[in-house]
Amino acid sequence: MAIRTEISTLGEFALIDRLTEKIQLKNASSIKGIGDDAAVILPESGHQTLLTTDLLLEGIHFDLMYVPFKHLGYKSAVVNFSDIYAMNGYPKQLTVSLGISQRFSVEDLEAFYDGLQLACDEHGVDIVGGDTSVSLTGLTISISCMGIAQPDKIAYRNGAKEKDLICVSGDFGAAYLGLQLLEREKRIFDGDSGFKPDFSGKEYLLERQLKPQARRDVIDMLAEKGIVPSAMIDVSDGLSSELLHICKQSKVGCRVYEEHIPIDYQAIAMAEEFNLNPVTAALNGGEDYELLFTVSLALHEQIALMKGIRMIGYITNAASGACMITRDGTETELLAQGWNSLSD
Repeated sequence: MAIRTEISTLGEFALIDRLTEKIQLKNASSIKGIGDDAAVILPESGHQTLLTTDLLLEGIHFDLMYVPFKHLGYKSAVVNFSDIYAMNGYPKQLTVSLGISQRFSVEDLEAFYDGLQLACDEHGVDIVGGDTSVSLTGLTISISCMGIAQPDKIAYRNGAKEKDLICVSGDFGAAYLGLQLLEREKRIFDGDSGFKPDFSGKEYLLERQLKPQARRDVIDMLAEKGIVPSAMIDVSDGLSSELLHICKQSKVGCRVYEEHIPIDYQAIAMAEEFNLNPVTAALNGGEDYELLFTVSLALHEQIALMKGIRMIGYITNAASGACMITRDGTETELLAQGWNSLSD
């Protein structure tokens, strides 16, 4: 039987000490981290500060029936790093606040922090503070992340211009289909305590859902080539929704081609098993955490040589609207049907 230490046996301050005892600062800009009333950050010369935050609620954003605490900690950090990369910047510091109930053990929270620290180590980020409190509604996670970027390198959503190329990293739909797979197996498990799920051949889908990757490598590639996107956003709520965000903020339209939208073969197979259109899953599924960006048409040849980057369309004038060109040449309007945390 696994060891279970009740949180009440430690108290708040002893719990914080235990969870943070292994944390060490790596960045020169992190002057003071955990242990005081506030962290002390040294602004880096020639850079502007980027700040993002995410709130994750049990039962809304994650289900502990199938999400391990270590994976949850990792993902909680990565989704914030992705926001910083979407601004063409680099994450540097992170704070984490938890609302916890007595049904969780100290070991649960240690596993969460192990995942959090793993993500921070991979991306060169310091954990510099946070808070804990009692929760009566399950686990609540609030993460804030600070990053930096050179002022002339920051990529906003409002810079796309007519004739710009629309580019994406990675592939789409796999995270959503991984979630559908986990939810299906959960429903079967609820009715059969002896049920053992078989995920063989679907590992990529589970990884995309449980351990997504923030695309620092893409930011590095763009920097190496001296390319600053005219607009950029990370794909958390669905490719179609994010395209529409760029179009709205930039006051432009777009044309994307169905045949150029990258979809992994496991996602295609899983969509067919669920009787879903894989392109619909790719456009509206969300949680891909890939980067969607636009660049000048003059950069076509450079972008074409970038590993893992696909050009899926181009920017038009606003009057043309936002459409997808299907494989048979039909234009269909793009609709924001992705994740909406405020929907019923």
